[in-house]
Amino acid sequence: MKKKVAIIEDEPDINELLVYNLEKEGYAVVRSFDGSEGLKLIRQERPDLILLDLMLPGMDGLEVCQALKQNENTKDIPIIMITAKSEESDIVVGLQMGADDYVTKPFSPKVVLARVKAAFRRGKKSQSAEGSTLRNFGALIMDLPKYKVSVKGDPVSLTTIEFAILEFLSRAPGRVYTRDQILDNVWKDGKFIIDRAVDVHVRGLRKKLGRAADFVETVRGVGYRFKDIE
Repeated sequence: MKKKVAIIEDEPDINELLVYNLEKEGYAVVRSFDGSEGLKLIRQERPDLILLDLMLPGMDGLEVCQALKQNENTKDIPIIMITAKSEESDIVVGLQMGADDYVTKPFSPKVVLARVKAAFRRGKKSQSAEGSTLRNFGALIMDLPKYKVSVKGDPVSLTTIEFAILEFLSRAPGRVYTRDQILDNVWKDGKFIIDRAVDVHVRGLRKKLGRAADFVETVRGVGYRFKDIE
């Protein structure tokens, strides 16, 4: 069965461009040009993924994202934000609400298709990883029950926090996480921890990973992600 993608984008040219390229790749597509109507469409159609513009008439993209993530029937649908805004704060807010990824206008259709494929790939990986105790990323291997990490067979000694950050990021390779999300998931109660503490621990983690340091990628002004590999 074809994967279904919902496009919520008010600019007709961009909407048409996305529809054409997604259908060409074999996806089923539903679309809307309005935030409020788009929310209704998503609830009716239950797509497998959503491409959501932030600047929308009727209801802006952040409101749509929030409504979807608060609903049990739609909260697990991956959302890729599409925005003309270059401000980092908008991207951070969207990610904190639960969006999976983002692309900024102007963009290449190839970039959007790559992000869509990566989101579906992450879904498969996270499902298979839920019951797995060993995560193998080629040169980098994590043995979760034993809290052990090795790079090309050589053991790497990590602190508890460094291991927790690596484990959290590696759950969904390619997904961007803000510093606040990392704080909430790694420290659990991070209200007394400054977000720059994440940067300090990531620097230490990368130094210890050595040849595998590139697995932990910085997304400027936003946070970090684990490198997505085929």
